[in-house]
Order: sequence, then C-alpha cells, then structure tokens
Amino acid sequence: MNKKTLVLGASLKPNRYSHYAVQRLVANNVETVAYGLKKGEISGIEIDTELLTYENIHTVTLYLNSKRQKEYYNYIVSLNPKRIIFNPGTENPEFYKILKKHNINYEEACTLVLLSTNQY
Repeated sequence: MNKKTLVLGASLKPNRYSHYAVQRLVANNVETVAYGLKKGEISGIEIDTELLTYENIHTVTLYLNSKRQKEYYNYIVSLNPKRIIFNPGTENPEFYKILKKHNINYEEACTLVLLSTNQY
C-alpha cells in the first residue's frame, strides 16, 4: 500500500489522534509526511512547520477544525491529492464545495479506523 499521505495538524503530544495516526501510517508502511505547529519527530517522520510542496500526495488526512482549515484551502488544493479524509471533528461543508470544483474526492472518516479495518 503506497498512498503517500500528508497528516495536516500533526502533534508531538502522544495523546493526540494526529500523533497516533502518524504512528499507525508508518506501521502500515504508508509513505508519510507531516505538517504541524511544532518541529519534532514521530516514528521517524519529521514534522514540518513550513508548507512544503510535497510531490505525489495521494491522501491528506486532516486534524484541524473547520475554522483552522480555511488558511490551508489553497495549499491543499495545490497538492492535487486524490482524496481528503475529514477525521471526526474536522467536517467542513464549505471546503467540500471547493474540493468538488477541483475534482478532489473527500470522505468523512477516521484514518485510524480505516487503517485498522484494512480500508485505507
């Protein structure tokens, strides 16, 4: 499975779902990149604090609430991912409309559940 994934909103705090998602993606051999507010490392993955132009992103999994997502709309669309996963608490009908215009698939799902049920 090589669905290169950007975890947007990655946290160094081990009790955060975004932290656990990075760990589970790595454990499932998914090529992973991460963006967060604080530089650090999770399971060997460096958390970037600058918005980089990542190549070949298949999936962006969001761990930012809808208000915090607005500043990332253009960035996410510019990556041209195949899908966006809106984890619980990140649902955003306004962003769904933008994604539809750009033919980017999205789903309201939980990355951790998708991974644990082999549906990722």
